[in-house]
Amino acid sequence: MVRVSHDIDNTKRALRADLRERRQTLSQAQLEQAGQGVKAQLDALVERLGARSVSCFLATSTEPDTRPFVDGAVARGIRVLLPVTRADGLLDWAVAEKNGGITEGMFGLPEPTGELLGPIAVNDVDLMIIPAAAVDESGMRLGWGRGYFDKTIGSMERCPPVYAVIFDTELLPDVPREVHDQPVTGIVTPARTLTFAANDR
Repeated sequence: MVRVSHDIDNTKRALRADLRERRQTLSQAQLEQAGQGVKAQLDALVERLGARSVSCFLATSTEPDTRPFVDGAVARGIRVLLPVTRADGLLDWAVAEKNGGITEGMFGLPEPTGELLGPIAVNDVDLMIIPAAAVDESGMRLGWGRGYFDKTIGSMERCPPVYAVIFDTELLPDVPREVHDQPVTGIVTPARTLTFAANDR
């Protein structure tokens, strides 16, 4: 059993390294275009779901930029919660504000500087938008290995729809999975939004 888990771990690590390397080859123009596409897709998704409160994340320099979406949502009066990593493996949340400050959090991730709300603050959102390294065709998500979002989703009493933001090439036939890994409702890429019927919450 330990052997199998160890093998899955190594497979995940190799796949993440490959995906990270591919992201690092993208040009600034490709990243900007991806950010514009993701904003349009997320705006349409929020409207379709009638979401008034969402959680999102601040993208790193190699992810499709989520900040234009966050800024636009805040300007439209939508409450946006942004994650703040904690040493105990849980996430605190802060409400995104117009021209809100951004600092470097644990692991070098961009995080908001606003007042911290506890981990259960996210229980009230209508939609969760989370990062991923890849998602497979069944909706299983491969994260970056720290388990924050799996833990958060797994502990929620009433989980809203969860959409992972990835590049179009990161929808894969299959990703390695372990017991604690959580599937997502759908994906948002620069070109489309896809909902997996089996995971539609």
